[in-house]
Order: sequence, then structure tokens, then C-alpha cells
Amino acid sequence: MMKAVQLLKTRLSRRIVFWVFVCVIVIEAIILIPSYMRREKELLANLRMISNAKLEVFLGLTPSDASGELLFEKLKQLMDCITIEGVLLLRTSGETVGSYGEVPELTLTEILESGMVNRKSNDGLRYDSAWTTNELKKDYMLILRQNAEVVRQELHAFIFRIGGLVIIISFFVTAGAWIALRPIVVRPILDLRKDLINAGEAVIQNRETPHFNTATLKRQDELGEVIGAFNQMYRKISEAIAERKQAEEALQYSLNEVEAYSKAMNRELEKGRQMQNNFLPAELFNKPGWEMVAFFRPARQVSGDFYDIFELPDNNIGLVIADVCDKGVGAALFMALFRSLIRIFSGQTALNGLACMLSEPLANPGAPKPDIAKLNPAHLDALKAVQLTNDYIAQNHGDLGMFATLFFGVLNVDAGDFTYINAGHDPVYIIDSSASLKQSLGPTSPVVGVQTEVNFEIRQAQLDKGDIMLGYTDGIPEARAEDGQFFTKGRLLNLVETPVASAAELVERIADELKRHIGSAEQHDDITLLAVKWENKQES
Repeated sequence: MMKAVQLLKTRLSRRIVFWVFVCVIVIEAIILIPSYMRREKELLANLRMISNAKLEVFLGLTPSDASGELLFEKLKQLMDCITIEGVLLLRTSGETVGSYGEVPELTLTEILESGMVNRKSNDGLRYDSAWTTNELKKDYMLILRQNAEVVRQELHAFIFRIGGLVIIISFFVTAGAWIALRPIVVRPILDLRKDLINAGEAVIQNRETPHFNTATLKRQDELGEVIGAFNQMYRKISEAIAERKQAEEALQYSLNEVEAYSKAMNRELEKGRQMQNNFLPAELFNKPGWEMVAFFRPARQVSGDFYDIFELPDNNIGLVIADVCDKGVGAALFMALFRSLIRIFSGQTALNGLACMLSEPLANPGAPKPDIAKLNPAHLDALKAVQLTNDYIAQNHGDLGMFATLFFGVLNVDAGDFTYINAGHDPVYIIDSSASLKQSLGPTSPVVGVQTEVNFEIRQAQLDKGDIMLGYTDGIPEARAEDGQFFTKGRLLNLVETPVASAAELVERIADELKRHIGSAEQHDDITLLAVKWENKQES
């Protein structure tokens, strides 16, 4: 009983049972309609046969030469039969001999033109039948109106019998289909549903293959093909999951190795960053009356930019700002090499005949040509470091294609004399006390490290009290905002030509403006600033 209730609860079984029942009803209805029509035809034929038998009795008792009136009087006696409700006797000419009882609806015209001899009334309670002259063997035509209520009653009884039989057959067929559904269709489908749920949970929860209820079913039908397809699908999914696990394990192992390598690289880069920071001046020494400020912001952990300030003989100081091509570790290594070579070579006094050559000024055509006899010998000796550094890099590391733009100047802190070489670097600005651009110390020579025997031209400038000298790398004008717009040299010059009280204020203003310009965008290049100010007496 419980199984039957459970079966009835399943939507599939209810649908199947419903349509089986409907199909049985439709089939029985198709059979019932022609059976009903055939039965009606049989009953009406029997009714005519009964009337015909009675008619033959009366005709047998009537003389063959009897007149129409006598014949009609005899036929009126047919009304005594319960099945006869009316009599109509006609001559062949269509003239009515006599009519008694209910008038038949069947007319002479219908008999002659269409050959109709039987007609059922619209309500089905009367049945008209005609006997022609051939059947009467007289020159008359007879139409009898017969009571068909018995026929209708018999038809109703026939319908009830057949209908009851249809209901009984439909019930048993439907019940049989309902009972057969569970083992054949419903139970395998429910088992397959459970197997699908278990398979999904096993896949999601990464469990072992569960026991499938449909695994033992061997069916040679469409449902068996579905079950086979499910088992094949799960095998393929299990194989794919196993392969994915192996790939994930291999990937995780690789990720662990990469992470360990990345951590090691980060540690090494951090060491490189710390070492590079050690190459840069930890604190900028300040000579009395001079202010020296720097700002450095690498794009990566290590940088190719560098700046340097160091003491030279005779109260001179060396000022360096440079940018090694490329970024990252390689640039940082060459930055250290360039910085070390400049420091070492600038401290030498005997250079074995190597000399820097003077030529016409290139960056400032209107600037006066320096007189080598009037230049500070200490400045000349220190600036020869650029030639020696270039030759060393080009001879020993030229195949690497590494070079640097470099500005190296020597400043006498007593007189403000400034001698310099600008090897392909951005111009260094000298701003007077009124914030006007006094001089732009542009490139005098090509970059350092490409080829030997390069003519590095020496130039000279003069700083006065209150002047600020500002050097920078190309990471400042080429700094990009979030929309890709560059900072530009024009914007830098606007900041430079705004009055400030100190070199530190100028550097801080430029750094703040850069920070606002870049915003959350990626910094693409290293940023370096170096500012030196000769303070007025009242400032000092």
C-alpha cells in the first residue's frame, strides 16, 4: 500500500497513468460510436419488420380487388398495435386516400425523388416507413408512423452497458499500467536521480566514487542507454578530476617553488636595494653657506638613477646626477659601477696622458668659450673621470649595450666657480634669487659608455649668492598620470621659476606636484632630484 501511495506521488507516474486512461477512453469511444449507430440501425430495422409482419396479416385478410377506402379502413386497424402511431394511404398519383393518427413526416416527394423509405424524426421518438406499390402489390403507397421510444430505451441501455464495460476496462488497464510503472520506469528513474545527486556530492566534496543503485541494472532500452551514458559520464568526470588533481598538485608544487624563488629574489633585491642605498649619500654634507638637498624615488626595488656629492681637494665638491639606460637589476649594477668609477677616477691626479679636449660650446652657442688656462686645474683633473669611465665601460662592457646619461660638475664652494660635463643628460637649471632661469646647462657631449675616444666637452658656469642649481632625471618630465598625460618640462620650469625660500622647499614642491600628477598610476621610470643653493649672507 505504501509503495502504491509513493508511486502515486511521483509526477511522472501520474502523467503516464492519466494519459493511459485517456487513451483507453478515446479508443473505447472510437469503438462505441459505430457500435451505437449499428445497433440503432438494427433496432429500427426490427421495428419495420414488426410493422411489416402485421401489415401482411391485414393485407392477407383484405380482398385483392378492394377499393382504396375499404383498404384504408382495414389498415386503420393497425393503430391497435402499440408500435403504430399513424397511417397514411396514397394513390400513385399522390392523392391521399386517407390519413389516421399522427401524420408521418416522410413525404411522397422524398420517396419518389430520393428513394427514401425510412425516416427518423428529429427527437428520435418516431420512425416513418413507406411501402411502395411493388411491396403492397396494389396501386397504392402506404406510410406508417411508428413509435420508436422502445428503440431509444434500448439504445440507452446499450450505451450504459458499453459505458460500464469501458469504465471497467479503463480501470483495469490503467491500474495495470500504474502497477507496472514502478519496476519498469519509476524506480529506475528514482534510483538514477539518487545516483546523480550522490555523484554531484562526491564531485563537490572530493569523495571516493559512491555506490550507484543503477550500476547493476542491465536494460536493453532507452532508459538503459541513459543509465549507461551516466556511468560513462561519471567515469570521464572522475578521470578528468584525477588529472586535474595531478595538475593542481604539480602546479602547487611549481607555485611553491616559484614562491620560494620569488621570496629569495625579493630578499636578494632587498639586499640590492639596501646596497644601492649605501651607494647613495646617506646624508648630504653641507658646506657653510651652502644648502644641498636630494629626492630619490625608484620605479622598482633597485634603480638605474643615481646622484652623488663628494669632496675634492682645494675646497671643491663633485656633483653627479645620472641615469643608466633600462631599469631593474642590470641598470642597478651598472649604476654602482658608474658611481664607483666616477669617484675613483675623479680623485686621480696623474692620468697617463689622457686629456679632455675643449671645443666650441654646443648647448649654449651664445656662451663664452672657456679659457683652459683660466680653468681650475683641480676641476680639469676631476672631470677627466668622465673620459676614463667611458673608455672603461666601452672597452670592457660594450657588448652589453649599457650606457648612461651623466651630468658631472665640480664646484668651488668659495668662489662659486662651476665646471661641468653634460653627457647626454637633461639640462641642469641655475635659478637666481628672483626665481628667474639664469642658465640652462644642456648636453655638451654624447652619452657615456657607447664607444671609446669620445670628445667630452667641458663647460663652465658661475653661481652667485642666492642661486639654486637643480638637476633631475627624465623620470620627472616623463612621469605619467592615470590618463597617460606626461608631466612635461614646461610644467617643471613653471615650478622652478616660482620663488622659494630654500632648495629644500623647491625639491619638496616638485615632489608633491609629481605625486599629485601620478596619483594611483604606475610609476614607469626612476625619479631623482638634486638641488644646491648658495645662501646669501643674511640667510646663512
